[in-house]
Amino acid sequence: MNLFMRPYILGQIIATVAQLSYFPALWTGFIYQGVTKRFCVPILTCWGCPLSRFGCPIGGLQHFIGLRQFPFYIAGFFGVVGILVGRMSCAWVCPFGFLQDLLYRITRIKLKLPQWMTYLKYVVLIGVAGIVVYFTAEPWFCKICPAGILEAGIPLTLADKTGNIKALVGWLFWTKVGILGFVVAFSIFIKRFFCRALCPIGAIYSVFNRFSLVKMSVDTNKCEDKKCGICRKVCPMDINIYDNPNAKECIRCLECKYKCPKDAVGVSLK
Repeated sequence: MNLFMRPYILGQIIATVAQLSYFPALWTGFIYQGVTKRFCVPILTCWGCPLSRFGCPIGGLQHFIGLRQFPFYIAGFFGVVGILVGRMSCAWVCPFGFLQDLLYRITRIKLKLPQWMTYLKYVVLIGVAGIVVYFTAEPWFCKICPAGILEAGIPLTLADKTGNIKALVGWLFWTKVGILGFVVAFSIFIKRFFCRALCPIGAIYSVFNRFSLVKMSVDTNKCEDKKCGICRKVCPMDINIYDNPNAKECIRCLECKYKCPKDAVGVSLK
């Protein structure tokens, strides 16, 4: 099936177009500061971008941690999304995930991500977006976020007419560009490199996969030949759905369900 004919890709395209539609306003000097920015969306969306209509939950999490206050709103937000759909939003509405899906199509040379690297995202969440923020009162994940430099840093710098923003460009800006380049390069060869290894939002949602309302299942009677490998081949997260239907890395894209020749994979609300 062509990439753009995959069901979950439609949601990603809509989310991406919605985000890109704000960019022309950069050249008019428009800065959005509306009330909707107080509300979060379940994916990375740079809070620092003045054109963003909504807030980033990781940005909000760091804000409260930096103030040394319990993030009741953010915790509740993550909890509701996680309990309802688990990690499903990573597949259906994340433009940065969509970018990685596109990058992976560039070459036939493919690499496997070592299993231990999937735990790095918990280090990023707890260490960078948690402990470091608590002691420095600075949103350090925002400072190094590759999605942020792509969505806000680079466009704002290029669109700067006054030179005020360009005058602020320094080592941190180029460090973020370097991190973005690193993620882009690895995403060409490894399925959803950032999602699997580094994304703190993915780390949070992954713990809900076992308990969420949306659940995956595999009919073992139909799945007689577990070595056919089709489910893993089409999976953007490179997992075998039959090993654990609700594995922490599963983003519920349903690609395995549509591609299974035995119709052994199912999805339900429980």
